[in-house]
Amino acid sequence: MTRFKLALIQMAVGISKPENIAKACKFIQEASSAGAKVVTLPECFNSPYGTKYFRDYAEPVPGGPSSAALAKAARDNAVYIVGGSIPEKDGEKLYNTCAVFNPKGEMVIKHRKVHLFDIDVPGKIRFQESEVLSPGDHLSMFQTPYCTIGVGICYDIRFAEMAQVYASKGCSLLLYPGAFNMTTGPAHWEAIQRARAIDNQMFVATASPARDETADYVAWGHSTVVDPWGEVISTTDEKEGIVYAEIDLARMEEIRQMIPVRKQKRFDLYQPVAMTLNKQRKDDLYKIND
Repeated sequence: MTRFKLALIQMAVGISKPENIAKACKFIQEASSAGAKVVTLPECFNSPYGTKYFRDYAEPVPGGPSSAALAKAARDNAVYIVGGSIPEKDGEKLYNTCAVFNPKGEMVIKHRKVHLFDIDVPGKIRFQESEVLSPGDHLSMFQTPYCTIGVGICYDIRFAEMAQVYASKGCSLLLYPGAFNMTTGPAHWEAIQRARAIDNQMFVATASPARDETADYVAWGHSTVVDPWGEVISTTDEKEGIVYAEIDLARMEEIRQMIPVRKQKRFDLYQPVAMTLNKQRKDDLYKIND
């Protein structure tokens, strides 16, 4: 199987969790009917995006209503569902978590956002996920009959090293449910996605909520799929809808043969530098803690 259809659901997210979940399931059914084999929801699909909402909307993963609904939708529609993300409660900690379900309705991975969205752009936006959330501590990928897929959440896409690890582990597609805003979205959303695709010669897709100008946090939208050549093969604007793309794995292999950077990497030079930088970082942390 060298080709399959991917669907990115760009849905408007409101205050009502049950309505958000029902809408997501309706979109999943629509995408499945159109032939999609892998369906991705946006970041925080069951909750408004904002630190003041996370604790009230948080639920166990699995075990909560959102996970149960996605498991049923995956089983009923015989598709892989990358469940965007939801606020997850685990003991006293909260996470920004993506659960992935196979066509049997089984949860195959749970990815907790590794890099928390803590930024401060003076006069434009300040957001600190770490005020409420804890970071995940592992990378997450899953197998399908088509290819291996790596998962990140929004801010994770800014960290090239994470994508490089996925590439080294054999991933052909990276999926990033995200919610870039009106400051970072126009400047970086597509550019970063194209960079990850070109650097690693793989498909990269981002699924955003639709834009709501009345929300506390206004999402950029523009859910997009980029191929290993860095070309945008499917995208949309800020409105609600579904983005479809044919993932052609033969095209990926063709690109990798034409420009064989994966075989030309100089790990003999990179690894000593990485080890030195890692040691320096640890030393700096010790100084801070002392």
